[in-house]
Amino acid sequence: MKKILVGMSGGVDSSAAALLLLKQGYDVSGCTMRLFDGEDNDVMTRTCCSLSDVEDARSVCYKLGIEHYVFNFKDMFRTEVMDKFAEGYICGETPNPCISCNRYIKFGKMLERALTLGFDGIATGHYARVRQDEATGRYLLACSKDMRKDQTYFLYNMTQQQLAHTLFPLYDMDKQQIRALAEENGLITARKRDSQDICFVPDGDYVKFIESYTGKTFPEGDFVDIDGNVIGRHGGLIRYTIGQRRGLGATFGKPVYVCGKNVRDNTVTLSESEYTAREISLTDVNLISAESLAEPMLVTAKVRYSAKPQEATVYPEENGVMKVVFSEPVRNPAPGQACVLYSGDIVVGGGKIL
Repeated sequence: MKKILVGMSGGVDSSAAALLLLKQGYDVSGCTMRLFDGEDNDVMTRTCCSLSDVEDARSVCYKLGIEHYVFNFKDMFRTEVMDKFAEGYICGETPNPCISCNRYIKFGKMLERALTLGFDGIATGHYARVRQDEATGRYLLACSKDMRKDQTYFLYNMTQQQLAHTLFPLYDMDKQQIRALAEENGLITARKRDSQDICFVPDGDYVKFIESYTGKTFPEGDFVDIDGNVIGRHGGLIRYTIGQRRGLGATFGKPVYVCGKNVRDNTVTLSESEYTAREISLTDVNLISAESLAEPMLVTAKVRYSAKPQEATVYPEENGVMKVVFSEPVRNPAPGQACVLYSGDIVVGGGKIL
């Protein structure tokens, strides 16, 4: 690949990715995606892909002497990311919109647009690495050198076609090196703060977003204990997620944790101990390191981005569902979140927790 379109969010990572590829001799252009407008929701004005970020990305491209495109993917972002985020919470799940965005927008629609425009592939500022298995020719997704910033958890849905046309230039760098590189080359994003929030919920109040976005309100209901006894009132099902201990809106004289939600009965189950499970099932599974899984495989598995990988065995089942059995109980696996499977530093694949 020689002609590369770099997805530029207006942050330092994507800016450094474009700079590195230029230094390596690639024919580079940048692009920024318009995913929503401020008028779509009153909080969508100060985070990833906002108007100011488009201007920052354009400024970096001007500094580097490369062309800058702006793509309008608002309709797809709304249907594939925002709608699914809201629907997931309404159904009692804890969805991860960054995974959906990577799947449908960045490595779906953006790659499609790049190939249509005559580019050989795309690049992003993700901390990950693409390798190719010399024996099989299969493309592999591997962890970055800096495991504190590794983002392979969010990329497990990538296909062979996507991996074949994607570069991750930052795989062997840490954040300090990246900021220093950007500063040395006079990029305005060198000291820009990283965004920590969901891009369309920059204030972190996802309940407010869902109610505004859907026009729905979510009624109060009962807190129940693990025996089904009513022990209090909750403020609406979407306000709670598995493992939550703080912000319950009620006190019980002792620490309690959310260990279950029942959409049909509108109840939230609380327990004095955190919810743990030795076995979970995954749906909507995507495999990267192999075409299929014919027999059980020993892996390490993460049930959330911040979780420590734990030893497990994954078993193929019918209808595309996979069973994951952990060596030790895993804390708070939440329906709707992703479980990502690893073999060493290679992503085997992953799926959505049922």
